[in-house]
Amino acid sequence: MNHKFIEFIKIAKKLSDIDIIPLLMGSVGLEVVTGKSWCAQDLDIHVPGDERGWEVPPELNIHKWNDIVNIMKSLEYSLIDLHEHEFSKDGLSVEFGIIDTLPSFAGVQLEDLEMHQTEDVKYYLLNLEQYVSVYESSSKDSYRANNNNNKDSRKIDFLKSMLYGNEKS
Repeated sequence: MNHKFIEFIKIAKKLSDIDIIPLLMGSVGLEVVTGKSWCAQDLDIHVPGDERGWEVPPELNIHKWNDIVNIMKSLEYSLIDLHEHEFSKDGLSVEFGIIDTLPSFAGVQLEDLEMHQTEDVKYYLLNLEQYVSVYESSSKDSYRANNNNNKDSRKIDFLKSMLYGNEKS
């Protein structure tokens, strides 16, 4: 297990104390699902929040935000960007997103998320098809497309080859 995933499990264990089962997103989640290293730069954790997302002030759009801040402080993280819900510790960035925006953003229904468990800690992971939907939606975001060196398209191509073999979809 890589150290970012181990750190996610520590955070998820604390989140379970406030009745939150998080969704591990981003490259670390993708590494768990595919078994391939994607050189993850940070941890992306989605938790319950307001489905309107960014339309709501950042201190209000994630449910139990103050509890999450206290959990992260107890794990020695510092809040470095409220708008991005980003914390940092020892060079590791942890960003919280809103799980409830997945249906409108990528067409991923919350009831279709797959529950996993490691060391008695429950969490959700996207499956391959759901990752394709998320990365295809993300790749349409001009900021992301301009700033991630086409990593999304490489991930989409890899995922589609895992799903469909050499067929072109």
